[in-house]
Amino acid sequence: MKKRTLLIVITLFTAFTYAQTSNSDLIEKLDINTSKSELKWSCEYAFYFGGHDGTINFENGYFLKQNGAITGGAFTIDMNSIKNLDIKNAEANAGLVEHLKNEDFFDVKKFPKSKLVITKVTYHDATHMRMEANLKIKDITLPVNFQAEVDYQKKEMTTRFKIDRTLWGVTYNSKEVEGKLKDGLISDAIGFEVKLSL
Repeated sequence: MKKRTLLIVITLFTAFTYAQTSNSDLIEKLDINTSKSELKWSCEYAFYFGGHDGTINFENGYFLKQNGAITGGAFTIDMNSIKNLDIKNAEANAGLVEHLKNEDFFDVKKFPKSKLVITKVTYHDATHMRMEANLKIKDITLPVNFQAEVDYQKKEMTTRFKIDRTLWGVTYNSKEVEGKLKDGLISDAIGFEVKLSL
């Protein structure tokens, strides 16, 4: 009888311990709402004021959550969805968008998707964090990092960061690549303003 009782106690303890471990190790996948999420881009001319800005759509994406905290995620960007917001003339607007899509810039026929994969999250406090990620553009994957903020009531994360476009093979009218002063040179920095909503 004592052996049987002891066996039951050991079994229950093992099950409880396993359940605790399983719950704490459980990784939850949280899909983003692509219709609410936003990805805005901006780029300026190198030597005079002005530039362009617009949007790109997320095709899909998700966060990974463990122990109540965001620990990772992956987001696919539809490069064919590039839009310009600052040019009001329809013909000029369409011309810029087509230029951004061709071989001079993102060559979207050959590289229709870009991807951001979060590899590490370091929390400053409950709502602010530093994220490390791999960004893939034109089949080139490089590390990036940025500061982010989470609004748990709105169920969204926001961040702003810049990249050097030449590192991803986007070198058209680059001041660094051209190595000289001329009209029309474009800053090597592309700015992104991101809102990811669940």
